[in-house]
Amino acid sequence: MATTVGDFLFARLQQWGVKRVFGYPGDGINGIVSALGRARDTIEFVQVRHEEEAAFMACGHAKFTGEVGVCIATSGPGAIDLLNGLYDARLDHQPVVAIVGQQARSALGGHFQQEVDLLSLFKDVASEFVQVCSAPSQVRHLIDRAVRIARARRTVTAVIFPNDVQEADAVEVPEHAHGTIHTGVDFTWPQVVPGEHDLERAADILNRGEKVAILIGAGAAGAATEVMDVAERLRAGVAKALLGKDVLPDDLPYVTGQIGLLGTKASYRLMQECDTLLMVGSTFPYSEFLPREGQARGVQIDIDPAMLSLRYPMEAALVGDSAATLRALLPRLRSRSDGKWREAIETSARETWREEEEKARLPADPLNPELMFWELSARLPEAAMVTVDTGMSTTFVARALKLRQGMKMAVSGTLATMGPAIPYATAAKFAFPDRPVFAFVGDGAMQMLGLNALVTASKYWKHWADPRFIVAVLNNRDLNMVSWELRALGGSPKVPQTQDVPDFDYAAYARLLGFVGLAVERADDVVPIWREALAARQPVVIDVQADPNVIALPPHTTLEQSKNFFEALAKGDVDRRAILRQIYHQMTL
Repeated sequence: MATTVGDFLFARLQQWGVKRVFGYPGDGINGIVSALGRARDTIEFVQVRHEEEAAFMACGHAKFTGEVGVCIATSGPGAIDLLNGLYDARLDHQPVVAIVGQQARSALGGHFQQEVDLLSLFKDVASEFVQVCSAPSQVRHLIDRAVRIARARRTVTAVIFPNDVQEADAVEVPEHAHGTIHTGVDFTWPQVVPGEHDLERAADILNRGEKVAILIGAGAAGAATEVMDVAERLRAGVAKALLGKDVLPDDLPYVTGQIGLLGTKASYRLMQECDTLLMVGSTFPYSEFLPREGQARGVQIDIDPAMLSLRYPMEAALVGDSAATLRALLPRLRSRSDGKWREAIETSARETWREEEEKARLPADPLNPELMFWELSARLPEAAMVTVDTGMSTTFVARALKLRQGMKMAVSGTLATMGPAIPYATAAKFAFPDRPVFAFVGDGAMQMLGLNALVTASKYWKHWADPRFIVAVLNNRDLNMVSWELRALGGSPKVPQTQDVPDFDYAAYARLLGFVGLAVERADDVVPIWREALAARQPVVIDVQADPNVIALPPHTTLEQSKNFFEALAKGDVDRRAILRQIYHQMTL
């Protein structure tokens, strides 16, 4: 029987299936913290180093499990610090509930210490539901609605608790009277399938296509078998948006890899030469990498009607669950034999992987970072979970790391914020303590949040059944992706005072935390380093002495991008000679 509002808050979250919350204490949530102490046998509290990390971990939990992630922060500054991680969840359509404190009701409006207008602060990121709990009788329906809306709409919700309410007597069942709300915790997803007419329309378009391309995103998760069945029936090729990288294995012969700036030549060709496009669970934003309007007929499947026909004008825009809709479509699709289209797709995919290996083995000073990703592919343990930060790590994971069936990956796809990889990885280990985790981080993101996030991992790793928690830091002493964007998009040479990152010994830091700290700067040492890291019985940090001038060319560059790039070098880029050497190496492949 709950005794305070704080106690009832956690009892209700437990009824919704919440097993842990991520957060940082403060006097604005004293009543909630006290209740956590009393609920420690039923709700696990994961203490982070910064509230932003808590929000990232809640988002990571949602990405890896499909469950609601919950983060907790104090009033004022703590609540503010949650925002970046919450926006990451909102923009990638992940269910996260934020529980935040507030000053006492009697002080509100009085310019009180740490008083912030939290309703206004959260009204965008938690636009679907943000409420203040002003009375104990509200707790039940506010938590019920916050969790239900987060799950149903795959979004962020927030509930604000003034600190005097937190310690008030709980009201578990509101009185049966006018103006009271009575809610419950049952929730099941409906199976949404388009009507027969729409399925027939879509099937007719796909059956008429001679060169069918499929693009999958995060919304195709759980539909891998159905995507493969449709691809085989239509003899289609499959390209993947970044958030869909783990939906299908990379070793399927008709999978062309990633699409877009981080993508492959095979995926670019697939889109430029197809006459029919089937998009499943993706809102991939860069239209220049999709077919030109009028080139291909389009069919799209998405559970959210607002996301339909947003990136390409679709003739059949179907609202439905990806797996169920593809199963309903399959009997309507005509089988076809292998032809020149499928043969060309598979040839292009093979050539892409061959070129990728050649690029990974190009010489660099001191080390070509792409080699780290390439060599790990064959050594990734079964059921591995991979997290990647925003930056050049993203590019190399997208292109060089081969994921197999059963592996999972998380990345900040839409917000593309720096900092989430290690919080994601730690959240993954809490959810799946018996599975190995790999985090790929640039030195910029590592210094922004990663170093502190490792402290969180150091506090908890001994509780994990499988201690393999391996972090690879691309230490190139440069905000590398931004430097390349300056050159290719802005026509500007690198600006050292904004781009240079202080050198830091990540391996030594790891050892301070009780981890294994390794460093690699020679190509011949890459495989031995991976073997040592994989054999370790405690977390590992690998300091990858990466060459910042290894260029990751997009699958297609415009005339303007090429012009900007060479103008930037001509203006006196400090690394122009090393860059030109790398371009020469790649052009001679």
